[in-house]
Amino acid sequence: MSLAKLQDLTGRVALVTGGSRGLGLQIAEVLGELGAKVAITARKRDELDAAAAHLKGLGVDALPVVCDMGKPETIPPMVEQVVAALGPIDILVNNAGTSWGAPTIEHSLDGWNKVINLNVTAIFVATQEVGRRCMVPRRSGKVINIASIQGLTGCYPEGTPTLAYNTSKGAVVNLTRTLANEWAPLGINVNAIAPGYFPTKMTAQLDQGTTSHMAPMNRGGGPEDLKGVAALLASDACAFITGQTIAVDGGVTAV
Repeated sequence: MSLAKLQDLTGRVALVTGGSRGLGLQIAEVLGELGAKVAITARKRDELDAAAAHLKGLGVDALPVVCDMGKPETIPPMVEQVVAALGPIDILVNNAGTSWGAPTIEHSLDGWNKVINLNVTAIFVATQEVGRRCMVPRRSGKVINIASIQGLTGCYPEGTPTLAYNTSKGAVVNLTRTLANEWAPLGINVNAIAPGYFPTKMTAQLDQGTTSHMAPMNRGGGPEDLKGVAALLASDACAFITGQTIAVDGGVTAV
């Protein structure tokens, strides 16, 4: 089979949480470019509608769905809405996330809970719901979890302490590994992407010059840099790849 055929997503349905901006929108773009119908979620209707209009301008069949992924009870109705509108979900991208910067002895429990709830619990609930409704019964599917290199390496001493965030992303790596083993016999691939520094709203407080200098490539991630690995993990080109966390970081984790 040709590579073009392996990566063809025509007729497939993708759900990208936190898909209205940043890395989620970048991933939604490439999945749509490869032929998938793409549902994107976000909390804010105006940002969501703008992202959907952007995707439609690229020729993508895009469905905006308002959902606060930090409230687990809102996730099953959101999945039901996507399935009703587009059909069973073939590709789930668990991208929605947040961070909280504070020294550990000053870190609030409320901040800890918010980060763990959105970065870990929401992934569990969304994956469970999509798996139950769509992937397990059909013995087919691709799950892509967005982790972080900070779930692999921890914080740099000169960086802002982000204990809850780093802990949550480490959990995402192990969730990916564990679920991949459970669902492999069912024909479902579960993998993760661990981005390095990308200029997004969530990373706006970081010093880009300092952060980029840590990468052997001496730059941060750009608007096209996640597309290749997302295309791979969403398609049949990754049929024999599961349980992996792929760092997209300009070489930071290679040092």
